[in-house]
Amino acid sequence: MPKITFIEDGGTEHVVEADTSGSVMQAALDNLVPGIVAECGGYANCATCHIYVAPAWADKLPAPEEMEEAMIEAAFDVRPTSRLSCQVQVTEDTDGLTVHLPASQTGA
Repeated sequence: MPKITFIEDGGTEHVVEADTSGSVMQAALDNLVPGIVAECGGYANCATCHIYVAPAWADKLPAPEEMEEAMIEAAFDVRPTSRLSCQVQVTEDTDGLTVHLPASQTGA
């Protein structure tokens, strides 16, 4: 199973194993990673699963689609590597992926 590292704004790391049948958001929820609320359940209708993809990974993932880009614009503290974790699918190629959680979602 691919491993994903979630890093809270304060630096706390959560390394989780992720099922390739789901999204990065689902991996966070399955492993109780704080900061991924996922109010819309993964339909890209909110930005409560906002993440920052580590720069080394930004070009390795498929580009966001238009609906995801529109929701990212509504998120707090948007950065060039902002993504919605519900729209990033876990694959064998995402093994080792590192993402950072915004301060607004981790209570920092």
